[in-house]
Amino acid sequence: MFLENGGNTGLIVGLIIGAVVLLIIVLYCVTRIKIVRQTNKYVVERLGGYHTTWGVGFHFLCPFIDKVAHVVSMKEQVKDFDPQPVITKDNVTMQIDTVVFFQVTDPKLFAYGVENPIAAIENLSATTLRNIIGELDLDETLTSRDIINTKMRSILDEATDPWGIKVNRVEVKNILPPKDIRDAMERQMRAERERREKILLAEGEKKSQILLAEGQKESQVLKAAAEKEAMILKSEGQAQSILKVKEAEAEGIKLIRQAEAEGLKSLNAAKVTNEVLTLKSYEAVRDLANGQATKIIVPSELQNLATAAQTISEVIKK
Repeated sequence: MFLENGGNTGLIVGLIIGAVVLLIIVLYCVTRIKIVRQTNKYVVERLGGYHTTWGVGFHFLCPFIDKVAHVVSMKEQVKDFDPQPVITKDNVTMQIDTVVFFQVTDPKLFAYGVENPIAAIENLSATTLRNIIGELDLDETLTSRDIINTKMRSILDEATDPWGIKVNRVEVKNILPPKDIRDAMERQMRAERERREKILLAEGEKKSQILLAEGQKESQVLKAAAEKEAMILKSEGQAQSILKVKEAEAEGIKLIRQAEAEGLKSLNAAKVTNEVLTLKSYEAVRDLANGQATKIIVPSELQNLATAAQTISEVIKK
């Protein structure tokens, strides 16, 4: 009876142990299942050597012989490195920090190409920056950021190709000259701003004077043109007045001659013409008498004028 109970107990213990071992194996196998995300790559080693690179999806590691050696991010990464002391061509020491944008292109080379890729990029960036700045003076360094960025990107990209890294962009973030240099630059900048201010004020005053002179000139030209036009109009008016007077006189003479031709056929045409002119002179003297003159000069031929006028009147009545 005791042996029977002991055998049953041993069987139960054996089953429990077997179940535990099976559970452990199952759990271990579950832990060997890997799901790779889209932005990552898994570098897998088998028995200590490179085996394969896993992309996105479901994967299973063989127990005891396979392991994930590296998980590599395929996204573009940004590293802001600490300021580095550099010396320019004219022996000015300054602090410059850079920002490097890079992306892994080959996970295998990234995993096995260099011990610490980020530290390698930082050291390479520092040495490259010192070499580039050493060929430039202070003013060129401050104004040649694009040239520095382009050269550093080209050099770093070529140097990191064996590491499976693509350097997309390098930016110089800050350039900090010594304090005395910064003070001198501030004084120079202040003087430059004051100079520009004076130039702008002088140019404004110059333009103002030019505009005033042009305004005065245009005013005088317009005034002279107006006076000229007024004189022309006045002269034209006088000319038209004289023309009207002469036309009236001509018309009067014409009418008198017509009367002579009709009523004085027996008289001499030259005599009538002289008498008509004499009559016109008399009318002018009469108009003068009607004016504001205080003295009237009566010609000595007044009697002859009266006689001529009477003669013409009689002739016309006939």
